[in-house]
Amino acid sequence: MDNPENETYDEFEQDETMRGAFEDFLHHQRRALEETGKALEALLPEGFRKHGSEASKEFTKGFRVLVDAAMSELKKAKSEDATKDDGPTTTGRTKVKVEVE
Repeated sequence: MDNPENETYDEFEQDETMRGAFEDFLHHQRRALEETGKALEALLPEGFRKHGSEASKEFTKGFRVLVDAAMSELKKAKSEDATKDDGPTTTGRTKVKVEVE
């Protein structure tokens, strides 16, 4: 008669084997991608690679300026809202009594 504990151990061992095989597969796929990148890079002239790299850096800097400006405006708007006092609020912990005629 089969022992259920052995089946569990066998399943665990199979999972470990499959996990190892999958990790090996991923390793080879990463290496293939790296080598493909190197092959494509070898096809491009040095000047193209240099200017492409600089263009990428400038693109990133442009977005950084845009995001920083937006954050600055949001902070400014938030601080202006915090300093406003429009009187009692109708939300929150305080209750406002309203008389109706």
